[in-house]
Amino acid sequence: MSNKIPSSIWRNPIHFLAFGLGSGAAPKAPGTFGTLAAIPLYLLMQDLSNTVYFAVLVITSIVGIYLCGKTSKDLGVHDHSGIVWDEFVGYWITMWMAPTGWEYIIVGFVLFRFFDVLKPWPISFIDKRVHGGFGIMLDDIIAGIFAFALLQLYVVLA
Repeated sequence: MSNKIPSSIWRNPIHFLAFGLGSGAAPKAPGTFGTLAAIPLYLLMQDLSNTVYFAVLVITSIVGIYLCGKTSKDLGVHDHSGIVWDEFVGYWITMWMAPTGWEYIIVGFVLFRFFDVLKPWPISFIDKRVHGGFGIMLDDIIAGIFAFALLQLYVVLA
């Protein structure tokens, strides 16, 4: 996989979004920077009702399939490391129904990054076998669901 950052991310709005508003252009750990860039947008969404927040998750997931698939195809690289829209959505899934406060934002961040980086089964299976925009999004959606479940358990036990 090529990690070269294409100049198109600054000119093409689809690439710009897929690269997480440019956060995926970070020279090291673009997925981590992408997840960090998702936090300010989460702060704008955190007070939405659970139903509206869930609708946003569905919409951003569907849009993400297109953004990530199109950008990947345009670049000729499946799941370029700079494509981080999937990290945005995965983190937002993690934070659905989380209480407000930096403690939960940080715990959610750590949990999501844990599942996204280590890719335990079935995340690793999906990452290797499902391709295109759907595959790029799906492994992070599942990582977000796993992190969501553990964050909710943390909330109950804390």
